[in-house]
Amino acid sequence: MREAVIVEAARTPIGRGYPITGWLSGLHSIEVLSLATNGVLERAGIDRSQVEQVISGTVTQAGEQSGNNARYSWLLPGDNWEVGCVTVDCQCGSAQQALHMGNALVKDGSYDIVIASGLEHMSHVPLGASVQNGPGWWWPEDKWPWDISLDQFEAVVRICNNRGLTREELDKFGVWSQTKAIAATEAGYFKKEIIPIEAPILGEDGKPTGETRLVDRDQGLRESNLEKLATLKSIDSAGFTTAATSSQLSDGASAVLLMSADKARELGLKPRARIISGVLVGADPYYMLDGPVNATQALLKKTGMSLSDIDLYEVNEAFAGVVLSWCKVFEPDMEKLNINGGAIAIGHPVGSTGTRMIVTALHLMERLDKSTALCTMCCGSCVGTGTIIERL
Repeated sequence: MREAVIVEAARTPIGRGYPITGWLSGLHSIEVLSLATNGVLERAGIDRSQVEQVISGTVTQAGEQSGNNARYSWLLPGDNWEVGCVTVDCQCGSAQQALHMGNALVKDGSYDIVIASGLEHMSHVPLGASVQNGPGWWWPEDKWPWDISLDQFEAVVRICNNRGLTREELDKFGVWSQTKAIAATEAGYFKKEIIPIEAPILGEDGKPTGETRLVDRDQGLRESNLEKLATLKSIDSAGFTTAATSSQLSDGASAVLLMSADKARELGLKPRARIISGVLVGADPYYMLDGPVNATQALLKKTGMSLSDIDLYEVNEAFAGVVLSWCKVFEPDMEKLNINGGAIAIGHPVGSTGTRMIVTALHLMERLDKSTALCTMCCGSCVGTGTIIERL
């Protein structure tokens, strides 16, 4: 089997998905994804005509994100219609699974150049719009055999009770994420991974003002402290989770350029990383969001590695309780975890975050001269995704 390599990885800045006047809200969702996919090609110096497949992840495939948005974003520049495109949904792990699929297609010889990407424009398409507005429900309610919470906040309550987590621990994690992300932004560490965007400015009525702004940083950063967080009202029944310990509704897209090692050499491109292993696994429906534990266990079993063999960990901060549950199980070196903060601070455009974490991990490995990184996340529908990448 051939070797597949990552030659480029980049993302848009992440705008607030609520209210509708976020920094990227003046753009159509297809524009945002197109900026990511074409941006990664421009950085690599690859012409669009050389791409053979685009695979993108989106969670809420409704409205302007419906109808195979990977394809429409590719068609937006008006050329190279021959390229095949597919849109994937495995909830928050969608972009990460798109990466796994693209990697497999390159390794088995189906394609030489593939873009794996992800999109979510939550200021335009609210999370859940694809299931709220259709006929029926997604399972036969009188025959469902599992005790599953449809409310993600209540799923976090179950996880916290199971792992013995406290509100104070979650609050400390929320402050920790914001502090790290602000420090990384001020130090300029995100600049290499972000594709700057000239975005229309919207007025308070949600309509364009005719002006634009250059967006080159994430919008969700905010100063935080434990005293303030302690006063926030919980958004679950047991007092665990608040807005400060949950990921933010966000707009954004990200992309990873994959190709065969032979094609990279032919084009004079330096391979930057490879995927050691990638998984999509089931998680216990009772806890729903504990998938990072299951995905990490599966990756370690498949690779024969231990967590100490891995240099960096990116565990998606959908909720502080999800990351801390993972920490309770694996007892990681916390200096290796989410070094630049995570979704609590920079945001979680859900369909994009899988490849966004890969983008961040790759740039972190290069900046810190590290060799390996683990990226994992929880997902709705009781699954978890995980990827181990190795720097080349």
